[in-house]
Amino acid sequence: MNSKIDEKDFLACCGSKKFAEEMASSGPFASLDQAVDAARDIWFNKVDVNGWLEAFAAHPRIGQNPSAKHPSDASAQWSKGEQSTAMQTASDSSLQELSEWNARYWKKFGFIFLICASGRTASEILAELKRRYLNRPIVEFEIAAQEQMKVTELRLAKLFATKVKDASISSENTETVAKKAGEDRVSIIGAHLTAPSESSAGKTHRTRPPITTHVLDIARGSPAAGIEVRLEMWKGNQPRPLFGEEDVSGCWVLEGSSVTDKDGRSGQLMGMVDALNPGVYKISFNTGKYCPSGFFPYVSILFEIRESQKWEHFHVPLLLSPFSFSTYRGS
Repeated sequence: MNSKIDEKDFLACCGSKKFAEEMASSGPFASLDQAVDAARDIWFNKVDVNGWLEAFAAHPRIGQNPSAKHPSDASAQWSKGEQSTAMQTASDSSLQELSEWNARYWKKFGFIFLICASGRTASEILAELKRRYLNRPIVEFEIAAQEQMKVTELRLAKLFATKVKDASISSENTETVAKKAGEDRVSIIGAHLTAPSESSAGKTHRTRPPITTHVLDIARGSPAAGIEVRLEMWKGNQPRPLFGEEDVSGCWVLEGSSVTDKDGRSGQLMGMVDALNPGVYKISFNTGKYCPSGFFPYVSILFEIRESQKWEHFHVPLLLSPFSFSTYRGS
């Protein structure tokens, strides 16, 4: 990557000054993958709560036009583009309802409702806003940070595509970077990825294992360190374990195990492979050892990865308290 990317460019991707400073000092980046990997580490491990809130505040509320708070013209333009589907599918009544729920959300949580809005209709966004409004504040804060990271990755892809074009590199390299940026954008908004061409098969592009997790203790409001974690995959005559039946047609095969660190993140649970084997996976957490007085001796989360998703990344966190838990697919 020959075209220079400076702090101002990174601030357009994420409105936290700390994030922009760290990204600028960590560069230059040889590829979009390298930049995204650094961005994730900086956002989740180096930017503090104030930095997260600063980034949230740089966004307009869903359904509203960008304001002077935007860090740059590029940021404002990207915000308009990200909300374009929502605005095109909104009626006067749905915009009014969005405005009312935005206000209710702000009153409860103290920051704007943040969602990676690209490709989402107004009705989809409103339904998600209502669903997340029921969350506890600490849970919602974590989800909002995950959504900010999705937006940041999307904008980094746009930034790199723009810089490559400005640098006027060869048409072959331009096509490659644009294709990669497009694939990243599709992955971020949760659509189906297409398989890479035969010429790229066998090359390792990932910078982390394809399945990761972390644990947040929502009762204490802190990461949960020291929890044993196991990742297993279903193998057997049946493609998946059947609900309500004994596992006589197959068994769970261990992929890897680890223990969460001080940030609540597990170590490597599987090898660094490009293409995941499609199938049903299970992540289990030894919650009884972590919280002996809690309700759950252990927690297992089952999820299925389909053929069309084998090139994607799956982050499956656990939000835990002594008497409840929840999960979601993160980025």
